[in-house]
Amino acid sequence: MRYLLPLALAALSATASFAQNSITDAQLAKFRQESAASPADRALNNAVALNGLKSVGQSANNSAYDTHFSNEVKSQGITDQQKSGRCWLFSGLNVLRAKMIQRYNLGTFTFSQNYLFFYDQLEKSNLFLQAVIDSASLPMNSRYVDWLFKNPISDGGTFCGVADLVMKYGLVPSEVMPETYCANNTSVYARLISLKLREYGLKLREMAKKSSKAQLEAEKGQQLGTIYKMLVRCFGLPPQKFTWTLRDSKGNAVSTKEYTPKSFYKEYLGQDLGSDYAMFMNDPTRPYYQTFQIDMDRHTYDGHNWTFVNIPMEDLKQMAIQSIKDSTMMYMSCDVGKELDSKLGFEDSDNFCYADLLGTTFPMTKRERIQTYASGSSHAMTLMAVDLDAQGKPQKWMVENSWGKDYGYKGHIIMTDRWFDDYVFRLVVNRKYVPAKLLKLYQQKPQMLPAWDPLFAPEE
Repeated sequence: MRYLLPLALAALSATASFAQNSITDAQLAKFRQESAASPADRALNNAVALNGLKSVGQSANNSAYDTHFSNEVKSQGITDQQKSGRCWLFSGLNVLRAKMIQRYNLGTFTFSQNYLFFYDQLEKSNLFLQAVIDSASLPMNSRYVDWLFKNPISDGGTFCGVADLVMKYGLVPSEVMPETYCANNTSVYARLISLKLREYGLKLREMAKKSSKAQLEAEKGQQLGTIYKMLVRCFGLPPQKFTWTLRDSKGNAVSTKEYTPKSFYKEYLGQDLGSDYAMFMNDPTRPYYQTFQIDMDRHTYDGHNWTFVNIPMEDLKQMAIQSIKDSTMMYMSCDVGKELDSKLGFEDSDNFCYADLLGTTFPMTKRERIQTYASGSSHAMTLMAVDLDAQGKPQKWMVENSWGKDYGYKGHIIMTDRWFDDYVFRLVVNRKYVPAKLLKLYQQKPQMLPAWDPLFAPEE
């Protein structure tokens, strides 16, 4: 009994503290008085309630919108990732596709996203299962193991996945392994393969208590065999050999040959994607001119973690301008949904007057938005145009998107330079456009960032 009185007093003290800090009747009365609506306010309240903030808050005329660009890399045909999170794959392949079209004077041409996605999902399954084995000594509620089981696999990713997968498995034209319904609609498939991987992960953790390394590897091999069968069912069997006819822009046959996926890539592109491209970030929450790496942010167990140099936006823009002037597209990613006029495919800070509509302000900086989880990179696209003024300063940019030809401006999105400053995060650029002082930074030992860093969620 002697312990009950202190506990009761503590409970009463906590209750009193909660009451002291709760919303009071006096506060509510004050709020109601301050919110007394004029006739104009009542009309505006009704408009917002019936039509929504985005509809009522949209600017009637934004003079910043136009479709002229001083420098533009021409593209051939817009791709469509449909209801999947494969923007990273479409964007990376669009960069390579543009190079192949330009080099061989092709008409509309695409690489098979489905082919590379098959191996992406197989490799990510192996990455998860092996990580479970490697971390079997850690408790289930450790941050690392908790993250693993929350994220066994995804259809999102980054350019490092494109690089590792292409170099390991090659490429095939889209007609050799076409898209399937499951590739275009990944939600059900993703739920089921995640469920299977979690089941397998628990089994491997249990086995690790009493099994040898060889036994664990044998079990993992059997598990991957089942995953492979699931992938074949959903996406088809990847080709080992195929015959393909190279045709020019007029449809005339130039050559017909038999290829493997790797020999096809070697003959038509042949770049070492792991060493020819450099990845940069504009993250004002971290020091500039330093190199970082994201733990477990890779697509294959034997691949490369996402490694980048953090730089000011002006440095990033200069490389982008040089690349576009040389007719070379780039992989980029951004917070695509912010201030987006989806009908026009136009992104600008003045597209919506939400602050005026709600009688407040939204003054947070890019740094503050990142720190508070208000903004982060969510979508990858292919940067392919810039509009420069007479002094060479960028006024706006354009990307080739992967949401189909009817979205936005003929399948593209246009963004003003101020929006670019606020919401663009990542750029992958051919090293020949990178200043020597920035390339030298890749010689630094990267600072490792945790896999669960919110700014490095897979782009979808």
